[in-house]
Amino acid sequence: METGKTEKAASILSYGLLVMTLTHALTHVFQRMPSALFPILMRPEEFNLTLQQIGIIAAIPPLCSALLSIPMGLLSDRYGARKMVFASMAVSALGALIASQASSPMMFIIAISLLSINTTIYHPAAYSFTTKLVNPSDRPKTLGIHGAGGTFGMAIGPISLSILMGLMAFRWQQIYLFWLIPVILGAIAVFGIKTEPTEDAQMTPATQTASEEKQNIRSMLTTSLLLFLVFVGIRTIGRSMVESFLPIYMVNNKGISADLTNIIYGSNTLMGLVAAPLGGVIASRFGEKRWLIGVLVLSYICLGLAFVIPNTIAFTALYLISGFFNFLGMAANSSIVAKLSPTSQRGLGYALFFLPGSLMGAVAPVIAAFIGEVFGISSIFYASIIVYVAGLFVLQFGVKIKTP
Repeated sequence: METGKTEKAASILSYGLLVMTLTHALTHVFQRMPSALFPILMRPEEFNLTLQQIGIIAAIPPLCSALLSIPMGLLSDRYGARKMVFASMAVSALGALIASQASSPMMFIIAISLLSINTTIYHPAAYSFTTKLVNPSDRPKTLGIHGAGGTFGMAIGPISLSILMGLMAFRWQQIYLFWLIPVILGAIAVFGIKTEPTEDAQMTPATQTASEEKQNIRSMLTTSLLLFLVFVGIRTIGRSMVESFLPIYMVNNKGISADLTNIIYGSNTLMGLVAAPLGGVIASRFGEKRWLIGVLVLSYICLGLAFVIPNTIAFTALYLISGFFNFLGMAANSSIVAKLSPTSQRGLGYALFFLPGSLMGAVAPVIAAFIGEVFGISSIFYASIIVYVAGLFVLQFGVKIKTP
């Protein structure tokens, strides 16, 4: 028994991690496509949407995710990663199929809501699985690799819109159908996972029991975990404000074409393909919280400068650099959750981790749309920087993390 755990801990790369990284990409490939499509859906020949209508549409999917977040975390702890990841792929396939036939805003809302629920089913199971594959000291590295898959998916979605619509004359509905086959293949790959880790690598039963009992006495919702969730919620407000309306800003205010906008928008996330694993390696040596704060400060400075400097090339460069710094902190952010939640309830811990994002993701686009209508769309991004800074104060002064 102990030998198996040692072997599991010795190798970071495994079939299980590779499958989780692949499915993470497929889970997120649809995440940023609606925002990338909004400038197109505002056209009279499409859905002729207003800024306020876009805010409402952007709010509905995260609201659906928020309602299901905790139940999915509980189901993850009960049924394990393989069944839940397969279920997420099935829901994703259904959402993509409906989107491929969407001829009205209502059908589009149903489709993107299912695609959002897909991530809610996926995340607690996949993150819990990934954190238990290796020693706690190697956890940021593993989460960095897993996170790179998610960022690649978020990037390739908008980029595929530009390539398939711009070069191959696809309609936007057909692109959802294009991604259906990879999702099905991802679901098949899940069945190759034969065993699942049930506890942290190299943790003896005695240590595990003592740790779990201590966590149960203190209860899972410690002050640090609650304040970390507050930080996540605040950060999501800023991110949702930016992501929901940035493509519209780039097309209408910067004069960038819709196709080039989607490439730039996707390339920001593509930075995570390198930054997420690199940040995981550095965070494992430097300390998760300290590293996360440092890179987020640099990310927010670059993002703020992007909107202050009028030059379009400078805007694009600073926007991409801000994405690189942002994703340098991705593994550290995920690793903090594992440190603050007990092993046997880690699926629930990650469900709680994503819950503030879903809740605030439902509120932020509506608030941002109101700000944009009243003060102009540029004011949305200045407000988001203020929100981001507020979140950093909560993380710095409210979240206490014990070092091993």
